[in-house]
Amino acid sequence: MTRPIRLDIDLSAIRHNYLVSRAQTAGRRAYAVIKADAYGHGSLEVARALADVADGFALLNIEDAIRLRRAGIRQPMTLLEGAFDLEETVLMAEHGIAGAVHSPHQIDWLAQLDSDRPVETWLKVNSGMNRLGFQPEEFDGALARLKALPSARVSTVMTHFATADDERGVAGQWARFQPLAERSGLAVSAANSAATFRHPHTHGDAVRPGITLYGCSPFAELEGEALGLRPGMTLSADVIATQTLAAGETVGYGATFTAPQAMRIGVVACGYADGYPRVVPSGTPVLVDGQASGTVGRVSMDMLVVDLTALPSAGVGSRVTLWGEGLPIERIAAAAGTIGYELMCAVAPRVPRHHHDTRG
Repeated sequence: MTRPIRLDIDLSAIRHNYLVSRAQTAGRRAYAVIKADAYGHGSLEVARALADVADGFALLNIEDAIRLRRAGIRQPMTLLEGAFDLEETVLMAEHGIAGAVHSPHQIDWLAQLDSDRPVETWLKVNSGMNRLGFQPEEFDGALARLKALPSARVSTVMTHFATADDERGVAGQWARFQPLAERSGLAVSAANSAATFRHPHTHGDAVRPGITLYGCSPFAELEGEALGLRPGMTLSADVIATQTLAAGETVGYGATFTAPQAMRIGVVACGYADGYPRVVPSGTPVLVDGQASGTVGRVSMDMLVVDLTALPSAGVGSRVTLWGEGLPIERIAAAAGTIGYELMCAVAPRVPRHHHDTRG
């Protein structure tokens, strides 16, 4: 493929970020969250990079977990939403994969399981997120059912926080969850990335860092570097053409940008079909050969435009960093009115991935 666009994924940075995240926990286990293809970074590549340091992995789909097992990944794995049908419950037993139990029908599937290998289960409590989990008043009954099943080995009680990343914190949810967890005598897993860094009293026995593994901050007011993190991915593309504008000329679809003066612009081989957000305004930051500049006009399907007026040495072949090394993804997410998570996960399959690990 010769189109000059690439996604560089720094596995050494992800390893560093995992260790920084786990260091917040005073010796607790840390399950690396690698769902959604490790937030767009490649779940198998990330699992291999963390294989000698990660305490476990948290995923979404059974097929991804099995693929890792077949690739030789032996760390504990848990499915954050558990099984989606009886067949998946059988596969969890067969491959030694744990999973959340958040609903009565999942207990029913376990009850139908004919296996001499019990499934490790993480009993999920709905402490206020109101997506998945048993209500606190249902907890004792669900726990009793699981303990009575020879096909289940309940090891952990878990929950998920809705506002760990903002000023509201976790007090309300923790007050509903903690008494149940304490009297259960089970291991506790509650802390996501934000709680791992900001709410140490919720660390329990196993935290579940996700976004921080990839170098992005879970907090709106901070960038990853402020937490000691390094970017896991860098999206870049080359300038493939230049144009000179006269004052008053416009650029791109909708003619949304009008040159206030004579300008030189560069056309870059990246667009919204590659995962760069169409909604960003003119002036969204980029780096052109490492020098600061900004976008101009509306992002197209396959191209976007950057300002080269103050960069006389830039031209065709200049490398434009769209986010990543030297340009935090949080800044582009803010310009797009979204979060870094979405940008990472939205990079299109057509963008070539290049994984590297400076450890060799």
